[in-house]
Amino acid sequence: LSKEFASPHTSTIVGTLTSQVSRNGHAVKEKALLNHEDSAGNQSTVDDAFDDTYREKEGPKPPLRYVWRNIILMSLLHLGGVLGLILIPYAKIQTLAWAVLCFVVNALGITAGSHRLWSHRSYKATLPLRIFLTIANSVAFQNDIYEWVRDHRVHHKFSETDADPHNAKRGFFFSHIGWLLVRKHPDVIEKGQKIDLSDVRADKVVMFQRRYYKPSVVLLCFTLPTVVPWYFWEESIIISFFIPAILRYVIGLNAAWLVNSAAHMFGNRPYDKNINPRENPLVSLGALGEGFHNYHHTFPYDYSASEFGWRFNLTTAFIDLMCLLGLASDRKRVSKEAILARKMRTGEGNQKSG
Repeated sequence: LSKEFASPHTSTIVGTLTSQVSRNGHAVKEKALLNHEDSAGNQSTVDDAFDDTYREKEGPKPPLRYVWRNIILMSLLHLGGVLGLILIPYAKIQTLAWAVLCFVVNALGITAGSHRLWSHRSYKATLPLRIFLTIANSVAFQNDIYEWVRDHRVHHKFSETDADPHNAKRGFFFSHIGWLLVRKHPDVIEKGQKIDLSDVRADKVVMFQRRYYKPSVVLLCFTLPTVVPWYFWEESIIISFFIPAILRYVIGLNAAWLVNSAAHMFGNRPYDKNINPRENPLVSLGALGEGFHNYHHTFPYDYSASEFGWRFNLTTAFIDLMCLLGLASDRKRVSKEAILARKMRTGEGNQKSG
């Protein structure tokens, strides 16, 4: 095993230390186990490697318990999104531009923030960048960072089993939105309580957001996106609310949910044909680079979540820019040699490498 550096801020992981075959039901999963020294000296590891020791309980599944509050709120929210679409022709160009900006900030709070930074620790961020990403995460309103990281680490560790919060084997609707409309499977709760979150708890910015999450969402997800167009260029308050706030929020939610649903069902598997996550460029386009999902589940520690750099991957470009500005560092990357070896070993074949 060797290590090379692409820039003063980027560490490249050339290979995997060990490779082992694990079985889960009828699926054979080959997982790469990363064993690298954390440059900050923190010896805790991110719990994002698939756990082949987990076994689903035999017998009937627990009955679905609907969360009617969520069902009603999500229905009203999507109706509001439809109204926002209808109002687009009547909106000022500044309002539409503001809605796009809010969407990009919204998305980065998830992709560059709670996903690649806090869930996988695939790069490091300075305090100003962590504050910005925390604000952006509240704009996104997809649970606070602490809870998002917990669910995502459980998703990777127990992917597509009963312990996966949005288990894609339960169908497209469940993995897309249905998992938010019913009570969690008992195994999700049980395994979530055992996930190591000590690194997240140690981040004072994350815990501050968790403490004041509800008021931050009211202010940043709904109030600010509405007030800016109304105050600065005298947009209608109705249009200001239903386009930059509601429609932007609905699109942001569904773009993120498509990573859980479509990217686990539609596309090819050039890195590991034994797992369900797929490469889906359309999802990547809408989710700022998160649709290269077969790659991500094979190499979850790669800061780019793809081997193709900036292609359909605005999040990677953003992180690279932050490194250029000195606000981020220590981007973890998988070498082309390791990627090619993995594709030859477990991929579907016939796919070009980046």
